[in-house]
Amino acid sequence: MNEQLLAALSQYGPPALCGISAIAAVGLPLPMTLLLIVAGSLVSQGVMNFWWAIALASAGSIAGDVAGYVLGRWGGSAVLLRLTRLLSRRSGLDRAQKQAEKWGGAGVFLSRWLVTPLGPWINLASGTIRYPWPRFLLWDALGETLGAVLFISVGRLFSDRVLALAALLGDTAWALVALAAAVFLAWQLLMWARR
Repeated sequence: MNEQLLAALSQYGPPALCGISAIAAVGLPLPMTLLLIVAGSLVSQGVMNFWWAIALASAGSIAGDVAGYVLGRWGGSAVLLRLTRLLSRRSGLDRAQKQAEKWGGAGVFLSRWLVTPLGPWINLASGTIRYPWPRFLLWDALGETLGAVLFISVGRLFSDRVLALAALLGDTAWALVALAAAVFLAWQLLMWARR
């Protein structure tokens, strides 16, 4: 699938990046970090315009995030329950709801560019807990724009080592998620041991 996505990106440019970003933000597991880095490489080769790539990648991601928020907000818990049963991810949604309540805007912001695997779950959870729409949109737009600028710039700077860099960044994101889970589990164990 990566080859088809990369071919679409090189053939159609920023509009393809916008569409793929929207689909990935809704929750389809697509290699967005890789695509943004490749877009940066295409920018350095003169195939894409830097600002258009950032604008359309951000706009697509924001549109997908808003779709997830709306699904959580107006679909309510019943739709989310069906979705999580289908995906066998109920515990992921429960954790995301707790984190969305606890972290608020910072959680939305950080899940756009630092711990991107949590992004779609944070969108659904933010809608479900009725996190204020204007604040969600503000933090989402800031995070998605920062992510697009960051990864496209990295791809632009290191265009000759794009695949190795993308693998490293993907591993780092998952390592951060694993570290957060380990810290949470250690904290839970500590609380359990104190009782």
